[in-house]
Amino acid sequence: MSKINRLSEVFDQKGVRNNDIVKLLRVRKETVSRWVHNKQQPDLHKLYLIAEYLRVDIRELLHPSDWSKSKVEPFS
Repeated sequence: MSKINRLSEVFDQKGVRNNDIVKLLRVRKETVSRWVHNKQQPDLHKLYLIAEYLRVDIRELLHPSDWSKSKVEPFS
């Protein structure tokens, strides 16, 4: 099964525990555990809140990248 989010990796990088997110979003710890293990996904609003809390681009929660430094070329 491929990963569809990077919550576990980003939490580790930022030193954040699942319980921190439980308190932030007022959700059950089982819910956050399912998100971290890619068994269920948070909705877009919750992803936004997590990204804000972690001070990362929301896209970093989904796919590793260097968004802030990349220059996107327009389609021809």
